[in-house]
Amino acid sequence: QVQLVESGGGLVQPGGSLRLSCVASTSIFNIRLVSWYRQAPGKERELVAGIRSVDGITNISDAVKGRFAISRDNAKNTVYLQMNSLKAEDTAIYFCKAIDRWGSGYWGQGTQVTVSS
Repeated sequence: QVQLVESGGGLVQPGGSLRLSCVASTSIFNIRLVSWYRQAPGKERELVAGIRSVDGITNISDAVKGRFAISRDNAKNTVYLQMNSLKAEDTAIYFCKAIDRWGSGYWGQGTQVTVSS
């Protein structure tokens, strides 16, 4: 079992920045992939970014490319989502998902991000 705890969400003005954190209850090296998803009201959950544990290779969705970045701190078992130049359409609940080395998936509880003036 892997437990994930997200934090860092909040209210920010358009153009502002936030950094989300996802802390795993196990070493990042027991996890194959960590991804950030988001779900806006009335919309389906969508993939935002992912990072592979073995080599740190990342993928970023086209919707946020150039504004968001994903990174990890192995010593802290933490994956970050740095969000810059935020727009109103980035408003959503952001979830962290981990796939462990055996292929099982785990979700965090989510953190709300609201972009509004």
